[in-house]
Parts: sequence; C-alpha cells; structure tokens
Amino acid sequence: MVNNTKKTIDHIESEDFIPNLSYDSVIFGFNGKQLKILILEYHNTGLFALPGGFVKRDESLDDAAERGVRERTGLDQIYLEQFYTFGSMTRSDPQAMERILDENGMDRQKYKWMLDRFLSVSYYALINYDEVTPRPDAFSDNINWYPIDELPSLMMDHGQIVKKALEVLRDNLDKKLIGMNLLPTKFTMKQLQQVYEAILGENLRRTTFQRRILGMDILERHEKLYQGKAHKAPYLYSFKS
Repeated sequence: MVNNTKKTIDHIESEDFIPNLSYDSVIFGFNGKQLKILILEYHNTGLFALPGGFVKRDESLDDAAERGVRERTGLDQIYLEQFYTFGSMTRSDPQAMERILDENGMDRQKYKWMLDRFLSVSYYALINYDEVTPRPDAFSDNINWYPIDELPSLMMDHGQIVKKALEVLRDNLDKKLIGMNLLPTKFTMKQLQQVYEAILGENLRRTTFQRRILGMDILERHEKLYQGKAHKAPYLYSFKS
C-alpha cells in the first residue's frame, strides 16, 4: 500500500542544518519474488529521486539517516548501513532544485542554500516489505516501490548511488545475512534462496546453495511449515543471534 497524502512543509531554515551535507538512502525490500527499492516523485516536476535529506546541527549523521528512513517507511527497527560518500563536482543540479522549490511555493532567494553543492553520504537499508506503509515527504506527491531492474530515470547521480549500493550489498551478502530484515523472523530455505537470487540477479542450484548455507552454521532449524503434503513440508529457519 502506498500513502499518497502529502505532508505540509515545515519551516526550514539554513541555520538549522549542517551546510553542504546531505544523506541519501537506498531502501531495499523483498516482496517474495523481486528486490525493490523506494523511489519518490517530487511534486509537479516529473523528477524521481532516492529518499534523502539534510543533517540537523543537533543530530548525528546516522540519526539523520535513521530519521529519514523512519519517516518514509514508518519503521523503527531497521538495518541501515553507511556505504559511500558521493562528492563529484558535477553531482548537484541547481535547475532541478529550482523547479522543486517553485512547485512547492518556496522562495528561491530565501532557500538558495538548497541550490548549493552538497556532499551526499549514502546509506542502504534492508527492511521487511510487508511491514512498510510508504509515506511521501513534504516535497513529494508519492513514494513507490520499484523493482531494481525497472527504475525510472533518477535525478542527479542517484542512479549511480543505487548501482553502488547493490554492488556493496552483493559483495557483503553472506556477512549481512544475520542483520537482514528482508525476510520474516522464520523462513524456509526456499525463501532464503529467493532473496539471494533476487539480490545477485542469477539463479542458484538448490542443493549447492543449501549445502553452503548450512555449512556456515548461522541458521537455527525449527518446526516444519505444513501447507500441502506433509512429507514435502519444508523446515522453518531463523538466523542465530
């Protein structure tokens, strides 16, 4: 479900935030078949972007990113990791920001600090798709889930941010499993394999995958999941603490 209720823009003053510093978040969710990310669309502009924001002077960078993800998903308990800082001289797009300000009735002169060059510290979040009610921010009309291979054209360098996030996630997938929130607390081996395949973008051989995962000694086996024929019921697993 997508919540398309637009928020009211609060009073935003430059002195409330650390100058020239922002964060962007790649919020991953798994719907049982596809790996998806949350993308927002700015009001009346046709511009698509990752959820992001500015860092308040009285909060840490991690707290700012957590706040942003919580405001867009409604979730408190999330797996969030900083993975890269983007600081290219060409990453800013003042014209796009001017359109965003104009369409939200915000004076360009008063908010000219938002047109300046920003360094973006990027995070990725792994969350349970079924527990999320996406919420647009004050500048956006809507926020939606998109499959990672069906993304709209993203503004500035947000496409590069998504590409880097997926690269980092793939390179560290085994290490991140226990903290992963893409699955329910208890899951079948098939569900775990489907997550791997969605992230890696390739099919895996069932017997080889199961042997490797069980050899890592990170799973605790529970009761069987009875849905059809009893002799074919799969075991449920959870990650060890």
